[in-house]
Amino acid sequence: MKQMLLALSPTPRQSFENFVVGQNIEAVHTLKQIISHQLPIQFIYLWGNEGSGKSHLAHIASDHGFIIHDDVHLLDEAGQIELFNTYNRCKDSKQNMLVTGLHSPLQMKLREDLATRLAWGVTYEVIGLSDEEKKLALLKHADERGMKLGMDIIDYCLKYLKRDMPNLFSILEALDQWSLTYKRPITLPLLKEIIEANKI
Repeated sequence: MKQMLLALSPTPRQSFENFVVGQNIEAVHTLKQIISHQLPIQFIYLWGNEGSGKSHLAHIASDHGFIIHDDVHLLDEAGQIELFNTYNRCKDSKQNMLVTGLHSPLQMKLREDLATRLAWGVTYEVIGLSDEEKKLALLKHADERGMKLGMDIIDYCLKYLKRDMPNLFSILEALDQWSLTYKRPITLPLLKEIIEANKI
């Protein structure tokens, strides 16, 4: 069988278009305003659980020239001092900066001077999508592509595959393309066939 590798439908470039906002309307709106120079804010700090989407937003910001530091909670003493100095350089040069961490600045036992810097701008908790929100987003995405998608496929994806939304969207698109190429209906056996063929 000719392989249509999912590598040909890689995880798409992270953007506002493929970020499912969920409960993060204010954070996304603020970041958009900073990027478009409608808000005179230099620093934004995002915190939340792994997989919540904060790194997705950080990637968007990096594409617009922000200095980015992901996972500030992993920094040792030397790393914290370097980030503190980077903050000061950004402040002096009017450079935008976005930092992410697991918790709010004062809850991570960081150096006091760094924690203060992290709180200089705006701070948002990024709340990950619930499984129900992910299911609705996948159904909407499928509907926009004209795909007839059964809940068994969505349930399988959420249970066995990488659960971030860009990856899930990419898998649906590969499934749709495979279905069109081989003129086969979109079913769970077809999805499993793709996974087996590509050793996902």
